[in-house]
Amino acid sequence: MWELLSSGVLSVWLETSGLDQMGRNAAAVLAWEGGLSGLVAAVGDADRSLGTDGVTMTAVNGYLRQLSVKGLIEGSQGVWMQSGIMPLASNEGTVPIPGASLTKIATSLAALQTWGASYQFETRVSVVGGINNGVLEGDLVVEGGGDPLFVWEEAIAIGNALNQMGIFRVTGNLVIVGKFWMNYESNPLVAGDLLRSALSYTSWPGGVDVLYYKMPPGTKRPTVAIAGNVVAKKSLPVGRLLLKRRSLPLVEILKQMNIYSDNDLAQMLADAMGGAKVVQQQAAWAAGVPQSEVQLINGSGLGEENRISPRAICAMLQNIQRYLQPSKLTIADLFPVSGRDKGTLEHRHIPKGVVAKTGTLNRVIALAGVMPTREHGLVWFTIVNRGTDWDALRNEQDLFLQKLVKKWGVAPRLPLAIMPHINGDRPALGAANRNEILIGG
Repeated sequence: MWELLSSGVLSVWLETSGLDQMGRNAAAVLAWEGGLSGLVAAVGDADRSLGTDGVTMTAVNGYLRQLSVKGLIEGSQGVWMQSGIMPLASNEGTVPIPGASLTKIATSLAALQTWGASYQFETRVSVVGGINNGVLEGDLVVEGGGDPLFVWEEAIAIGNALNQMGIFRVTGNLVIVGKFWMNYESNPLVAGDLLRSALSYTSWPGGVDVLYYKMPPGTKRPTVAIAGNVVAKKSLPVGRLLLKRRSLPLVEILKQMNIYSDNDLAQMLADAMGGAKVVQQQAAWAAGVPQSEVQLINGSGLGEENRISPRAICAMLQNIQRYLQPSKLTIADLFPVSGRDKGTLEHRHIPKGVVAKTGTLNRVIALAGVMPTREHGLVWFTIVNRGTDWDALRNEQDLFLQKLVKKWGVAPRLPLAIMPHINGDRPALGAANRNEILIGG
């Protein structure tokens, strides 16, 4: 252990954690010797532990009293805050409570564990029949690989690739095989009908033109007319593979899911991993928290039956950060950044540079993330309020974070651990460079 303390490993971890010196965390770092699987402190509620920061706990208590005086809250409220592995404050911190779309943090962590940040889902296009003078005399076969973000732009890119290979008309059917979803439609006949419309610009419904004009400059309008029907089959027909279409990398799909808190996208990912219980087990294991603190019925957070402890949420966020450290990516590439990304944070007044995920249900307003400070480095936080006045609760959450940053000081520079690289407002949907054309396939 002392070799770790005297080496450069610890200083690198402190830098990526937003802490430039050991300070108050020196004793907590020694807990690694006890075999902690994650950065979360394996203790009971922080307000009952020796690691509690009295100033932070006082601030949390004051925040909750203010909410109570204003009549904004109902029942118990969940709060957990920590710096590195040092707990700062807790209120019902280890109790699993409804976190609404904070559930998507668990889905994100499980997805990274399952596929990896750079993973790309693959859609394959084959033909059954010959191609003569721009006409495919047979069937066009599309084999889905589970791309959850296959939308109009992706279909347009496939249509243009088919035109590039000399296919402009299909005399047979459009055959759908495998896990092919389009615009979140999982029914293969419905998804296939959407694809057929997308492949020929003359069939585009209203609104597709708007999306088209946001695609990379020079993108053509595809013309692939299919004379037959949309047919779903369980097995892949014997044919010739012409094209592989790779999805956006998983990290960019997760960024889109979290910026806009996309419930359909989250559920599709959870289903592809084997369902809510698989997500629950993988996320709890990866975060190093008891399974009892993570109770899920879906991957999106819809429904108060989804319950996660505030401590577990922070542990998941920290382990996402740790998982990404070997790459050039950070947690800010998976979740929205205040003052930079649109979506659910666009109209909030959260301090700039904070990476955060929101959650909303009828009686739940939740917020979790990480904020850089001068005194405590990166502070990981989860706030789950039970109440129905959404606007007032959101305003109070934002004001509370502002007060904390003012108390602790603004970080002199943005830590490397939360430096964003991906622009979530401009995903490269429909980019041609994700097509692999197999002319002789």
